Amino acid sequence: MLSNRIAICRAEKRWTQQKLADEVGVSRQTIVAIEKNKYNPSLILAFKISHAFNKPLTSVFQYEEETNDGNT
Repeated sequence: MLSNRIAICRAEKRWTQQKLADEVGVSRQTIVAIEKNKYNPSLILAFKISHAFNKPLTSVFQYEEETNDGNT
């Protein structure tokens, strides 16, 4: 499961979803979907987002394997 800290990173920079979308070249709706974990970004987009925040990829996105029983 991929989770993210995009909303927190945006708040630190005082950026709107639209500002981040403009910075990385996607729509605001894409940023909304990623923030809500409804859409996993491509690896390239994930790198663009972390680069926009000037943070390592692993400080913006976290991956946790799901177990067979549905618990993480």
